Amino acid sequence: DTACKNRPLDLVFIVDSSRSVRPEEFEKVKIFLSKMIDTLDVGERTTRVAVMNYASTVKVEFPLRTYFDKASMKEAVSHIGPLSAGTMTGLAIQTAMNEVFTEEMGTRPATFNIPKVVIVVTDGRPQDQVQEVAASARTAGIEIYAVGVGRADMQSLRIMASEPLDEHVFYVETYGVIEKLTSKFRETFCAVNVCALGTHDCEQVCVSNGGSYLCDCSEGYALNPDKRTCSAVDVCAPGRHECEQMCVSNNGSYVCDCYGGYTLNPDRKTCSAADMCAPGKHDCEQVCVRDDLFYTCDCYQGYTLNPDKKTCSS
Repeated sequence: DTACKNRPLDLVFIVDSSRSVRPEEFEKVKIFLSKMIDTLDVGERTTRVAVMNYASTVKVEFPLRTYFDKASMKEAVSHIGPLSAGTMTGLAIQTAMNEVFTEEMGTRPATFNIPKVVIVVTDGRPQDQVQEVAASARTAGIEIYAVGVGRADMQSLRIMASEPLDEHVFYVETYGVIEKLTSKFRETFCAVNVCALGTHDCEQVCVSNGGSYLCDCSEGYALNPDKRTCSAVDVCAPGRHECEQMCVSNNGSYVCDCYGGYTLNPDRKTCSAADMCAPGKHDCEQVCVRDDLFYTCDCYQGYTLNPDKKTCSS
């Protein structure tokens, strides 16, 4: 089942049907709309969908309050016909604000916190101003996705879309491949929200995956066989660390250390034999003699080593 089981949307498609969109291309747009409807969890209490059609004029094909089941929506989409010349994208967005995103037309009240989303599909350059209209729509809390096809003017798509642009502006070379965007939107509208909603049962980290999710763990933890809970990882287990001699676990991470007689090199991983006769390293009164990792004390000529093996007497 590809339907989203996530929080509802008030979703409005604004579709360019100006003369540059050939009749067979417009049919592809309608297939895209139908496939999008299929991926959504459509219903009066879940996601509501409206479709608007525009060229030099704007037509609300059906508002948010009309259909609450997929079959009726798709039937209505199949009867949509292209309009005429002109590409009044700004007017279409303004009409969405004035006539579609209203409670009378089926938009849920602001207190419901239902996201208001617009998807604009166009293959041209707007013949009116979109910058201000799109900005006021975004200020009014409407999230705008812009889909450009073929000769679409990418600059105007970026001007109208919500931030971050790389998640809200899409381009396809032809109407023939527009339905490939269905999975992109499915991921956008479903996946992100499963984790955001808190309806998952991951102990530490939730990662959205298509219309579902996977659990993951914070650094220093590993996923248990139940795929939900996490256990602290032994970061000093063989093969997990880069220490030459000793690994000391430290709050989910680790530090390296060295055996007696060795010191940690500046790379904080490898060790070098210490100079046991360096000043301050030994407790010989007179002469320190290195012996691999250890040392022995000796005395100057005319002195003998005392039984403590450190001090000398004349």
